[in-house]
Amino acid sequence: MAAAIASGLIRQKRQAREQHWDRPSASRRRNSPSKNRGLCNGNLVDIFSKVRIFGLKKRRLRRQDPQLKGIVTRLYCRQGYYLQMHPDGALDGTKDDSSNSTLFNLIPVGLRVVAMQGVKTGLYIAMNGEGYLYTSELFTPECKFKESVFENYYVIYSSMLYRQQESGRAWFLGLNKEGQVMKGNRVKKTKPAAHFLPKPLEVAMYREPSLHDVGETVPKAGVTPSKSTSASAIMNGGKPVNKIFNELNLISSQFLAAFHSYSAEHGQGGCCVLF
Repeated sequence: MAAAIASGLIRQKRQAREQHWDRPSASRRRNSPSKNRGLCNGNLVDIFSKVRIFGLKKRRLRRQDPQLKGIVTRLYCRQGYYLQMHPDGALDGTKDDSSNSTLFNLIPVGLRVVAMQGVKTGLYIAMNGEGYLYTSELFTPECKFKESVFENYYVIYSSMLYRQQESGRAWFLGLNKEGQVMKGNRVKKTKPAAHFLPKPLEVAMYREPSLHDVGETVPKAGVTPSKSTSASAIMNGGKPVNKIFNELNLISSQFLAAFHSYSAEHGQGGCCVLF
């Protein structure tokens, strides 16, 4: 009898224990507020990172916006002409101060260095290795001009790439008395031909032009100079490199001819007397 009662009690306890495990626990742990706060912080981090990425993209777009402050201007030469660029790219002077062909974008591309671009044509003024002016669709080192204020407050523009070999004198942009463009190596900075007076019309913002190699551009049709502007025309102190080699070869040939003539007359054979 006692054994039966004991086994019944044990059975009841076992059933009660099984029911306790099957029932959801009221004392189950809840998520602490700190953990929820951590999740919020994580969401905020994601939001801030997305905002930052968006800001970087916006900043990159802003960098593509015009950054260079230049002017739209006319360039009046002291010879009495306005520099003008025709639709075919030809350069000369005109006395008409209202012509649209006399409008130029003066774009700063360095410290006191400018690029001159025709407003209507979009072509750049350039000076090649022979001193001739031409116009180019591409912006190259030949399109860079140093802008300096002369003693009489006129402005002079000199090539940044070329100058005289012996004297080191700069090559200048200039117009003659007939309003025709001159070779840069024939323009003197003290003469009216080189003196220009910018007459600004408005301030404008420009994108920095992409720099190309000299050999990539070809002078526009209708431009007076027909000299090569390829890489072989790059100057060495004012003279093309290929010209220097040609002159050296000519001097060497003349020296050898004179030496052979001297040897034949004086019977020196192959001996050479150096002085």
